Amino acid sequence: MRRAFPALAAIVLGATAVAAQNLAPIKERKAHFDEMGDAVKPVGAMFKGEHAFELATVQSALTVIREKTAVLPDLFPEDSKEGEETRALPAIWSDKEDFNNRFKKLSAAAEAAEPAITDEASFKTAWKDLVGNCSGCHKNYRKPKE
Repeated sequence: MRRAFPALAAIVLGATAVAAQNLAPIKERKAHFDEMGDAVKPVGAMFKGEHAFELATVQSALTVIREKTAVLPDLFPEDSKEGEETRALPAIWSDKEDFNNRFKKLSAAAEAAEPAITDEASFKTAWKDLVGNCSGCHKNYRKPKE
């Protein structure tokens, strides 16, 4: 019994440590996605005509997109598939190359849109192309809200 208890305790502590390791990247990536969503939400409203066009807000959102797409791919390590109510689908890890390339494509679209968007007309064209990148990733790699 004396030998069994320390072994059981080690297993429980080891499992807890592994689970804790999973949570940090999940929490971090959720925070980055939330920040990106917060930046994009008012721009989406402008695109729909619900708010007046503001170039500074659009440019700020494009900067946030570029910044977040640079760090997000690294926040999906193999040991972060579950926990923290993650909406990440297993396809992320089975097709990691495509997943990472989608971040690169979104970043490149945001970078190209920055100088291209100068007024509302150019915004409507560039923004539509840019957000097309978002929906493809969401469809393939994110669980829908329940």
